[in-house]
Amino acid sequence: MSASDDRFHDECGVCAVAGHVDAANLVYLGLYALQHRGQESAGIAVAGDGELSHHKGMGHVAEVFDRERLGRLAGASAVGHVRYSTAGSSTLVNAQPVVAATHRGRLALAHNGNLVNALRLRRRLEADGAIFQSTSDSEVFLHLIARSRAVTLEAALLESLDAAVGAYSLAVLCDGRLFAARDPHGFRPLVLGRLDGAWVVASETCALDLLGAALVREVAPGEVVELAGVAPRVLRPGRPGPFAHCVFEHVYFARPDSLVFGEDVTAVRAGFGRRLAEEHPTDADVVVPVPDSGVPAALGYAGRAGLPFAFGLVRNHYVGRTFIEPRQAIRHFGVKVKLNPARSVVEHRRLVLVDDSIVRGTTSRKIVAMLRAAGAREVHLRISSPPTTGPCFYGIDTPERAELIAASKSVEEIREFTGADSLGFLSEAGMLACLATPPENFCTACFSGRYRVLDEES
Repeated sequence: MSASDDRFHDECGVCAVAGHVDAANLVYLGLYALQHRGQESAGIAVAGDGELSHHKGMGHVAEVFDRERLGRLAGASAVGHVRYSTAGSSTLVNAQPVVAATHRGRLALAHNGNLVNALRLRRRLEADGAIFQSTSDSEVFLHLIARSRAVTLEAALLESLDAAVGAYSLAVLCDGRLFAARDPHGFRPLVLGRLDGAWVVASETCALDLLGAALVREVAPGEVVELAGVAPRVLRPGRPGPFAHCVFEHVYFARPDSLVFGEDVTAVRAGFGRRLAEEHPTDADVVVPVPDSGVPAALGYAGRAGLPFAFGLVRNHYVGRTFIEPRQAIRHFGVKVKLNPARSVVEHRRLVLVDDSIVRGTTSRKIVAMLRAAGAREVHLRISSPPTTGPCFYGIDTPERAELIAASKSVEEIREFTGADSLGFLSEAGMLACLATPPENFCTACFSGRYRVLDEES
């Protein structure tokens, strides 16, 4: 990820294991691999001996769990979650998995995504007597399942999914049984893996890699499966496209070593960079990435432009989430704590500075000023995605439209604000042309304003 707080925040990460004696430990490692998808809270729930135990807390995975806590989570099936608040505030009560005792058994649920009709469903459930413990829309699923009059757990789960509108990649653990589900539009990724006869479900393939699990396939959009036996039991098959895969997974969110929506993220981002060089060439001496997420695109740009690539910005990897900027008078040190120019690389040179996106523009402005202070002759800012003009309603924590600089300023006005000598954004058509998946299967709402799913009754 880039070093800036001035950007979209990752949504959530889900990992679950069924049929392994070390289920909780495996999920713990899987969450480690998915830490980039949420840094506010982490949790694991485990089913064993007819009981369901769980632990969750605020902070990174390593801060929430230690050997003793993991040792108390015994059982053959487990579900885990890392969270960044997209719906509901950042408090322990909103940490996941959400857990409750129901007439169907103890139930734990982990959710990546956002329901656009969550408020309407919540009001209906509260009118029927449901008592919510959190402000997270994920708890809506729990109440829908618990209050369903369907005879079987499977039918109750399907009924709850039918009521939900929006983005969801789910892992549900109930009565020792593990289920996985994905919304019909496939907004968020979800994959299945196999390890020593056990099943693994995770938001990204990088979690499977860490566990040594073999990738079996994606959970198809609209599919609902129970993970048990030699093959997943399909409760509902996947649905045909077009889908609405979040293109920002490829731009920024997913880890570069993952396969997302069937494509290698690093290769896609390098392709973005090559296309960016074609659309916005410039006379320069060296291509410099904003680390870390700008690196693959910068490499692609440099290769296509025939320019050298160099790390002209050095990132401090030891700035934790708890870093507090000092008093207002010296707040400008915030970015410098995280990034510092390599003067020997940038001094007296014309730079192509490559980043993945611009949100408010304040961090880009500080970085450009920092490079000029280090002696850069010119700074040509290149962004490997289109201008971000709208918020996301499908599981990304985005600023309000008024806070997005591209929603109110032209490219030239943004260039002037950042202080760059020139500014170029990758076009939407160019971005989609770099992907093997058909363009109609991607959601580009934050760039285009074309929202695939809205709650028509709200």
